[in-house]
Amino acid sequence: MAREKLTGNMLIAQSGGPTAVINQSLVGAVLEAHKHKEIKKIYGSLQGLKGILEANLCDLGRETRANLELVARTPSSALGSVRKKPTPEDCGKVFQVLQQYNIRYFFYIGGNDSAETTHIINEAAQQAGYRMKCFHICKTIDNDLKENDHTPGFGSAAKFVAQAFMGDNLDNRALPGVKINVVMGRHAGFLTAAAALARVFPGDGPHLIYLPERPFALDRFVADVQRVYAVQQRCVVAVSEGIADEQGTAIAAKFSQEVDSHGNVQLSGSGALGDLLAKAIRDQAKISRVRADTFGYLQRSFCGVVSANDAKEARQAGAAAVKFATGGLFENGSTAIKRAPGKSYQVRIERTELKNVAKETRHMPDEFINADGNDVTPAFIAYAAPIVGALPKIGRLKAVPAVKK
Repeated sequence: MAREKLTGNMLIAQSGGPTAVINQSLVGAVLEAHKHKEIKKIYGSLQGLKGILEANLCDLGRETRANLELVARTPSSALGSVRKKPTPEDCGKVFQVLQQYNIRYFFYIGGNDSAETTHIINEAAQQAGYRMKCFHICKTIDNDLKENDHTPGFGSAAKFVAQAFMGDNLDNRALPGVKINVVMGRHAGFLTAAAALARVFPGDGPHLIYLPERPFALDRFVADVQRVYAVQQRCVVAVSEGIADEQGTAIAAKFSQEVDSHGNVQLSGSGALGDLLAKAIRDQAKISRVRADTFGYLQRSFCGVVSANDAKEARQAGAAAVKFATGGLFENGSTAIKRAPGKSYQVRIERTELKNVAKETRHMPDEFINADGNDVTPAFIAYAAPIVGALPKIGRLKAVPAVKK
């Protein structure tokens, strides 16, 4: 049964790692809010939760449509971002600001940690008897939000990864050796797996792909590289920053002591993981030309590499959250992208409970990972290709063999 509509102001913020399309969600929500009379003023919090605690807000209602559209096409978080989990004391300060500005519609754009923050604020509001619509807007390049087929930000980051590997494979083919690239992905290997989209011709890399979903053993890794190198005289490798041993301990965690407020260990702040793997190949496989790169933050907000579907769906997710909040049926929730069954690529935005996405993560399905745990399957390619979209067309001289004789 529909409840009486709330009249008041709206507050929106961005949290967690920036993406190439997170501002599409911001602009989608703002433009949709202008259509609803019950929303009077539209505020943005600078630096996410930190901005709310400090009452550091801006008036988004003053932005022109033309400037909003320009911002929508601009990577990274226009409002700034933060990694902060609210304490009980923080919640008290938050409500002081919310009441001061008569905030009745709250939207937080982010991943599972941001969904957890939205859930905490929503529960605190209910306990305080403060009626407010709290909605999380899905986002994460890791693509690990539960209830979602995929998430805004992933498609564009995956496109960057695919194109970077496409170029690296061409470089490696010209000057053979072993090239290792470390890609973001703490618990889920979706982004690393996207490297497989770079393959165009027989023999193209990445030749090996390692994901957090399968235990990683250094000796097996060396043997895999030796096997590929014996055939190709070269090897391109995609490795997730979150690869872990049999006990589930991330290999990169051994080199990092940095932890955020949500308990996440910094995994890709240095090139330590890539250096470890490169050294193992030099020392054990006796291959001299070995290089390793860590893509790091380059994957998140790279200008000019945006998936068209990613941008469109990010905008739709922002607008949908406002529609859910003003529709009278829901007091809170999170947006979720669902893929329609069938061969043609179609998606819809649904509402799911905050508790369904808060904090928890999903992983690559087993059917996306090969039996040896060092590559992806055709099922993953079919899943990811329409999300990422078209990649650059490249050619190859027919007179030049793919494998050195």
